[in-house]
Amino acid sequence: MGKRIDKLLISISITLVLSIVGFLFFKPEVSQKVANKIFGSMTSWFGSGTLLFTFLGFLLLVYVAFSKYGGIKFGKEEPEYSTFKWVSMMISCGLGSATVYWAFIEWAYYIGTPGLSIEPFSQRAFEMALPYNMFHWGFSAWTLYALVGLPMAYHFHVRKNKGLSLSAMVSEITNIKQTGIIGRIIDVMFIFICFGGLSITLGVSVPLVSRVLSTVIGVEPTFSMNVILILVISVVYSLSSYVGLQKGMAMISNMNTKLAILFCVGIIIVGPGLFIIANTTNALGLMLQNFVQMSLFTDPIGNSGFPQSWTIFYWLYWITYAPFTGIFIAKVSKGRTIRSVVTNTLVSGSLGCFLFFGVISSLSLDRQLSGAVDMVGMLGNGQDTGAIIEVLKTLPFSGIFMVIFSVVSILFLATTLDGAAFTMAATATRDLKESEEPHPMHRLFWCVALALVPLTMIFIGADLNTIKTCAIITGIPIIFIMVILVYGWMKWMIKDFSEKKEQLYIGE
Repeated sequence: MGKRIDKLLISISITLVLSIVGFLFFKPEVSQKVANKIFGSMTSWFGSGTLLFTFLGFLLLVYVAFSKYGGIKFGKEEPEYSTFKWVSMMISCGLGSATVYWAFIEWAYYIGTPGLSIEPFSQRAFEMALPYNMFHWGFSAWTLYALVGLPMAYHFHVRKNKGLSLSAMVSEITNIKQTGIIGRIIDVMFIFICFGGLSITLGVSVPLVSRVLSTVIGVEPTFSMNVILILVISVVYSLSSYVGLQKGMAMISNMNTKLAILFCVGIIIVGPGLFIIANTTNALGLMLQNFVQMSLFTDPIGNSGFPQSWTIFYWLYWITYAPFTGIFIAKVSKGRTIRSVVTNTLVSGSLGCFLFFGVISSLSLDRQLSGAVDMVGMLGNGQDTGAIIEVLKTLPFSGIFMVIFSVVSILFLATTLDGAAFTMAATATRDLKESEEPHPMHRLFWCVALALVPLTMIFIGADLNTIKTCAIITGIPIIFIMVILVYGWMKWMIKDFSEKKEQLYIGE
């Protein structure tokens, strides 16, 4: 196995990440200014294209699911996981603990700067806050994951091509050499955006969980506590990664999904249950009603900057997660049909987000409307974690809810990082076959690397937002790679189906 590990790819990727971290430390203001300027230009130039790509991708997936191609099965074998475990693993990999963070506060940003040219601080702004929240974490986000996952699953399980990486599939489609310059650039970009996206998730989530736990036990949060927390998370996902998907991540994801559901049900029971149900129902209707307009809203007349700051930003952020989440979805979907993968990714993943955001956002919105917690004001003063804690304090048995909140956040982080470590190890393993998994020690290496980078950045006080911005800028060329993947997938499906390969079609 050691000979198949791509040491050159690992060396180049780690060197690039450490160089950028060093630049952030020695030139923090310059790097932030440069990254923001590039990001602003990129969203202006490619913003409309990003919106169209995502919306058309959603329509394509719906078409494929309902077409004759929907019954194509990813391999002859039966599914490895129960449907609940399978969906739990996809949700837990695709959603980090940032989900918990944004569920409490994101709606509050939309009150003063709403989309769709709505008047700030109006009743309509309050009504549309949660629908926009659901929109940004719903069908479109999962579409971007599926646009990598489905082509990769077809490449790996149906075509039986070797290599579970972007460069391996691009090589099969275009005949470029996987170990050539272009193939190397694709894999280095993949590993870099994994570090970028996950470093910011750890960098935001760990201090939040640390502060929540500090509130429960009545002590002041410290850097040492952040270090201990990252070490605990690292041990959890490293052990999970080492024992493999079946025993590790499947079990943790299953437990975490059930715990998250328990957390939401508990809030409905002891919190403003009727308001939560009514507001979630209303928000779901408004989101569905305005889905097309939200998807293509560029605001060329008002120039509020909302699409660039939120929707386009989010789509590019999901694109930074799409390669590793998509590759992970491909790996765990053996034995499933295209129709079931589209349905469970787009529908089950989105419904999970709608429930989670509906309950938690409605709780904090209720506290804003009742005057119990001034969420909008606290966010304006930069007190985001403080606002979350104040909302949790308003619940009966608040200490219990804070502990569950912390455990869910830690498990979300562990499963996301476990999924990322798996896909990074798969990318850096040459000619990985369908029946194989990357070597446990190789996965463990990426687990350690993913923990050390954000820990180093927190220690040196580097601006975490800069590396996130750099990763999102890298998301734009990833769109072009995703176009190649989708093109190759459609071309293969049409060719294979026309040749009536019976093993592809099960007549669903």
